[in-house]
Amino acid sequence: MRNTRASLLVGCVLLCSVSLLYLGMSGIECPPKSHRHRWMELNLGLANQSLSSPSLFPEDTPLIFIGGFPRSGTTLMRAMLDAHGAVRCGEETRVIPRLLAMRATWSRSVKERMRLDEAGVTDQVLDSAVRAFLLEVIVGHGEPALRLCNKDPFALKSLSYLAHIFPKAKFVLMLRDGRATVHSMISRKVTISGFDLTNYRDCLTKWSSAVETMFSQCQAAPEGRCLPVRYEHLVLHPQEEMKKLLHFLELPWDSAVLHHEELIGKAGGVSLSKVERSTDQVMKPVNTDALNTWVGHIPPDVVNDMAAIAPMLSRLGYDPRANPPDYTRPEPVVSLFNYSESVKAETPHPS
Repeated sequence: MRNTRASLLVGCVLLCSVSLLYLGMSGIECPPKSHRHRWMELNLGLANQSLSSPSLFPEDTPLIFIGGFPRSGTTLMRAMLDAHGAVRCGEETRVIPRLLAMRATWSRSVKERMRLDEAGVTDQVLDSAVRAFLLEVIVGHGEPALRLCNKDPFALKSLSYLAHIFPKAKFVLMLRDGRATVHSMISRKVTISGFDLTNYRDCLTKWSSAVETMFSQCQAAPEGRCLPVRYEHLVLHPQEEMKKLLHFLELPWDSAVLHHEELIGKAGGVSLSKVERSTDQVMKPVNTDALNTWVGHIPPDVVNDMAAIAPMLSRLGYDPRANPPDYTRPEPVVSLFNYSESVKAETPHPS
């Protein structure tokens, strides 16, 4: 009886050994590493460290945030940056501007702040939580890269707050003639909460207000943190504008940014969303087709009142009386930004 049991035990051991050997030789692999894990290996050299350490996502991570009013070229800009070998932006997350808006609401309400303070949920606790959430989303929703960026247009309504919780982040504010922006939004039925797509006057008024919020925060950002990029200049002079941008971002020149359409859908290239309204347009090479398509579509009464309806046009250097303006001439807005003038004086990145 004892010999029988011993034989059975030896047989089981042999069977298990053979099974393990077979499985090992059959090419079964470990589960693939997450985007988060691969980013940490690439950027922080933490291949063998615990993933739960809060220091894995340091606050000085040099993120890039692209924003502006929707239909101002934010998707084109992020696609061009995605073509750079060291950058990954990816599709809009949609959740980031919503969380930032919620955080702003907590700060504005005196009663809510008192309740949070009483509960020990201080600004420091909230900022740490928001930072961790944003980093988790930005790192986790796409392939790892040396520099990660986020493109959620209205996230830059919270530019000052983002600059506070990410002291090494840089911001790219896309600017475009509001008349072209609003016409594109209305004609392509891009819904934005609170905007009446049947009313040019309403949309232009709200465009001006939203752009003023982001523009003012870009102006007030610490030196070297926020760069405005005009959509019109980007499509008219893509190489000049992208060299200036990459210099601002402290990235080497990569000519691939001028041909993003060649990298769409390729590994390490440009990933496009099937549901974003700009996807069909950025599949094409950089072009000037959309510069003047708005002319003749805005109601005459709105055209006559344009300067009063959208005061940000003049502030940004767009002539509210010109239909269309001369987009090739330099606008005075350049001198209003703290970084733009310093770029002119510095030596550009070697091409």
